[in-house]
Amino acid sequence: MQNRCAVPNCISSKSDRQPLFRFPQDPERSKEWVEKCQRKDLADKSPDQLYRYYRLCGKHFETSLIDCDAQSTVLKEDAIPTIFDVASQPQNGQEKRNKETTKVDETESRGRKRIKKSQADTAKEDVQTVSEEEEYREHLNSLFEVLVLLGEQSIPPAGPGDMKQDGLGSSTFQALLEYRMNCGDEVLKKRYDTNKECCSSAQLGQLIEVCEKCIRSKLVEEVKLNGFFSLLTDDLVKISTEWYLPVFVRFVDQSNCQVERFFGFLGFEGDGDALAEKLLSEMTDKWGLDMEQCRGQAHSYSGTHFSKIKAFSAKLIEKYPMAVLALRSTCTLNVSLANGMALSGVRLVMSTFKKIETFFSQSHLLQLELEHAIMIFYPEKEEKANELKEICRTSWTRRNDAFEVAVDILEALLLCVDSVHDNEDMRWNDQVAHNALEISKGLADFEFVMALVVLKNAMTLTRAFGTNMQGKEPDVHFAATSLKAVLHSLKEVSDNIDVYHEFWNDEAVNLAAAMEIPVKLPRSFLRKHQSESGTIQPDSYYKNHLSVPVVNHIIKEINELFIEDHVKALRCLSLIPAIIEQHKSTEPEEESVQVFKNDIPNAGTLSAELHCWWVKWSKKAKGETSPSDLRETLLLADVKFFPNMLAVLRLIGILPTLALEDSCNLAYKRFKIYMANTPDQFRSKSLSLLNMNYDVGYDLDSMVEVYMNTYPDRGEVVCDK
Repeated sequence: MQNRCAVPNCISSKSDRQPLFRFPQDPERSKEWVEKCQRKDLADKSPDQLYRYYRLCGKHFETSLIDCDAQSTVLKEDAIPTIFDVASQPQNGQEKRNKETTKVDETESRGRKRIKKSQADTAKEDVQTVSEEEEYREHLNSLFEVLVLLGEQSIPPAGPGDMKQDGLGSSTFQALLEYRMNCGDEVLKKRYDTNKECCSSAQLGQLIEVCEKCIRSKLVEEVKLNGFFSLLTDDLVKISTEWYLPVFVRFVDQSNCQVERFFGFLGFEGDGDALAEKLLSEMTDKWGLDMEQCRGQAHSYSGTHFSKIKAFSAKLIEKYPMAVLALRSTCTLNVSLANGMALSGVRLVMSTFKKIETFFSQSHLLQLELEHAIMIFYPEKEEKANELKEICRTSWTRRNDAFEVAVDILEALLLCVDSVHDNEDMRWNDQVAHNALEISKGLADFEFVMALVVLKNAMTLTRAFGTNMQGKEPDVHFAATSLKAVLHSLKEVSDNIDVYHEFWNDEAVNLAAAMEIPVKLPRSFLRKHQSESGTIQPDSYYKNHLSVPVVNHIIKEINELFIEDHVKALRCLSLIPAIIEQHKSTEPEEESVQVFKNDIPNAGTLSAELHCWWVKWSKKAKGETSPSDLRETLLLADVKFFPNMLAVLRLIGILPTLALEDSCNLAYKRFKIYMANTPDQFRSKSLSLLNMNYDVGYDLDSMVEVYMNTYPDRGEVVCDK
């Protein structure tokens, strides 16, 4: 790869900095370019080699062949170089000098053929330096090309134990470099012959770091170009024995489409304010995100890390009050609420749910075993049995009604895992039988049964609300208007918790009796309070340590997740034409739209524009179809004539609460696929960024440039070996 013009003695790279254009890949045009620039040494190179490693500058093309705009400079597809200085070209019959060993001065054009020895020596040193730099750039280009290939395919560059002190051993990265050398990559071969390695393990780490830096800089540019965004995080993941927080960013792009990007992993070591400050500092100072533009945040978390995530969220709101806390659309409300509870019984339920999901997903035969057990417990209710069997074929432990489903199949579930553990017909291997035993221990614990029943009953009040929040825009709009009723119902339960707990306790005791599970206090409590165990009744204990805190937690979380500004923003979905048509008797609420008054182009004309928007869609022509969702509304051709409405709709589009279309949610899907298919020891927090953003327009040349600027001495050290 060259960073200067391939025409002999062309000085554009040292003076007016002309744009450089790759040789064409078309064989005929590539040959014509070689003939025009009169480089015989290029004649035996393939079009692919020329395209990758050689350039001609804009000085040699007619201006009409070059298209320029604010973003880029592009050469027309049929362009042929025609402009060459006489002094820079060898004349017919004249012996052609090699481009890397000559430097012609002005006296040659007047017929003088001698160059002073001192000038010749200086020129030779300059050309040699340029040649070494070019070779090093070509070398880096080859390394990055292989690394990007591995990253895109989610193939680890080196496996456990492959990285050696003095090289890469038998790693995949090394194998691909050797393959390139065998296919004719002379620069790699020369480097290997000189240094006995193409790339050290230390340099590989640097390459991966630069690759991550370049990808993220492209992502930051994309976010800045499109303005406001929301910040989203997912459950913590383990990479190389350390915990990391996955971070996503959601925005609406220039074509008014919702987009979500995976931004990388943040180290999650530390506690409280110190950890929160560290996370914010890395996002702003290292990543370059402008958090003043953040208008929403949403997090997935489990009880283990609940307090840390809460501290981070609070710090984010403290510094950037416009970053409204919201529910993340990829998590159902009820499961999200349960994950945030640090109660031992709830933790037992949620951890057992994870074991159940993993257990039954590993074999279709295990799934059939469960379905058979369901039929045993519903012999006269075939319709109910078939419904439960269908539900159990999905990821039912993540559904809004997961706790209700679990209560319905609990007896069948225990029968199934006990049968697998007994393994009388030797159908299952030892590991499967052991996993079944672990699940059975959880299910047969009264603390589990009691917690499951409490969660089922308490979250019946939020189930429909949560389902609507993950539905279509009209459903979300309805949920936003029904929030007060949900909170009123929860408060009524809290005020009369003694009565409600009595019903819940009776249900749990009856279910436990049917499963032959003894009613008792949790083992953890008994170990810590042996002297009090005889004076405390299970009924009283579970009311104070389970029912009361569960209801209080739900009320507190609902109030935090759906503050007034968040609800007003969701009520702005009334701007969608189909919802206007549905409620044409009332105009969209200007009070709700005012929540965006500081972020719209002209707040003074908001009332008039809002009225015109309502008239347009409430009085639409017969047969005209109204856009039914946010995406269709944003893509309307005439939405640009309503600048305030467009700005409000774009701001609604970044809310984490709203479920994205499948085509817009690729980042999360890629993240889940990467985490599911990549073993812990092969995960790379840097290469994963490339794997999940392979469609970002990164450039190998820019990666090489960043590497050389970041490690300016590395090339010299390697070259001098």
